[in-house]
Amino acid sequence: MISGFVRPDGKVGIRNKVLILSTVGCANNTVKRIAAQVEGTVALPNVKGCGQIGKGIDIMRRCLANVTQNPNVYGTIIVGLGCETTKPHELAEHVRSLSDKPVEVFTIQELGGTPRAIAHGVALARKMVAEAALVPRVPVDPSKIVLATNCGGSDATSGLAANPTVGACSDILISKGGTVMLGETTELIGTEHLLGERAKNEKVRDDIYTIVQDLEHQFIANGIDVRGANPTPGNMKGGLSTLEEKALGGISKGGSGPINQVVGYGEIPSENGLVIMDTPGYDIESVSGMAVGGAQICIFTSGRGNPVGNALIPVIKVTGNPETYGSMKENTDLDTSGAIDGSDTINSLGEKLYGILEDVCNGMPCKSEAFGFDDFAVYHNQEIWCTCDLS
Repeated sequence: MISGFVRPDGKVGIRNKVLILSTVGCANNTVKRIAAQVEGTVALPNVKGCGQIGKGIDIMRRCLANVTQNPNVYGTIIVGLGCETTKPHELAEHVRSLSDKPVEVFTIQELGGTPRAIAHGVALARKMVAEAALVPRVPVDPSKIVLATNCGGSDATSGLAANPTVGACSDILISKGGTVMLGETTELIGTEHLLGERAKNEKVRDDIYTIVQDLEHQFIANGIDVRGANPTPGNMKGGLSTLEEKALGGISKGGSGPINQVVGYGEIPSENGLVIMDTPGYDIESVSGMAVGGAQICIFTSGRGNPVGNALIPVIKVTGNPETYGSMKENTDLDTSGAIDGSDTINSLGEKLYGILEDVCNGMPCKSEAFGFDDFAVYHNQEIWCTCDLS
C-alpha cells in the first residue's frame, strides 16, 4: 500500500513541499533566508541563471520550469533579481501553463531590496504552507511512482549485489505500472549494445546509441580522456578495473524489462516502465536531473559509502559491501551483502528493498532525509553534452 498527495494534474507526491525557487545566483541568499524562516519550505538556489547562451540557457529554463512540476512540490514561489536572462515573470507564466499548482513570483529589484523581498517572500510562503497542510495523504496506486536510480562510490560489490537488488526492486515497481529512471550516460559507455537489444522499438534503440556516441564524440573533440574521471580512484581501489566493468554493474539497476523511452536531462518522461535519462556521471547533478524530470524518490547504491541526499526527493541508500555498512550504517538504509556470502538472494533483497520503498513513500524518512541533506545542482556544462534531438 502506497499513500500520497494528489496534485491538480493527477500526479502524486510522497512529500508535500513548498518550493522557494531562485532564478539566478544573485537571488540565492534571499531564497535561503526566506526558506529558513518558514517550516515546510525548501530552498533551491541557482548558481547560474544569467550570462548563459545556447544550450546552457535552454537546459536551465527547462529545468527551472519542470522542477516546479515535481509531484512532491505543492506550489512554488519564484524569486528573481529582476534583470537576469531567465526572466522571472515569464518563467512564472510558463509554469502556470503547465499545471494548476499555486505559483507566486517577485523580484528583489521591484520590491526595493533584500529586507522587503525577504519579508514579502516569508508572508507568501507562510500562506502557501498553510494551504499545503490542507491536502490529505490518501491511498494511491503504485503506478503513480517514478523511481530515480543512481550509483556513486561504486566498488566490486555494487555490480554483484547492490545494483542487481535495485534491479529486482525496479522490476517489482514496473510490474505494478510504475516508472524507473536509469541515468549516468557516462557509465553506459560500453553497454549500449546490450541496452539497445532491450529497446521497445527502433527509435528508442537509436536514441540509446545516439546519447552514448554523442558523448564519446564530444570527449574526443575536446581532447578529454574519460578514463581520468571514470572509473574514479575510489572505484579502482574498490576493485573496478574498467569503465565497461562499472557500466555492466550499473545498468542492472534498471532491472530486466524493455526500455520504453530515452529523454534529455531534466525532461519529463511520457512513458511508464524503464526510461533512460541522459544525465552526467556526477551524482548530485544526475539525481537532480531525475528529480526535475518528475521522480518522487531515488534509490542510490554505493559500495564505498555516500551520504548525499536531495532537496526534493528522499534518497534511499543501498550497499553491497558489509564493511561499508558497518562503518556508515547511519548513512545506509539496506545491506545487500547477503547476496554475496549466500545468506540471502537478489530476489529476496529486492522484495525487502521494495518494502523500504513503500515505507518511505508513506512518510518514513530514509537516512539521508533524516539528516536533512538537501543537495541539488542542475547540470550546466553546455560544451560536453548531447546534441541529439530526442523528440
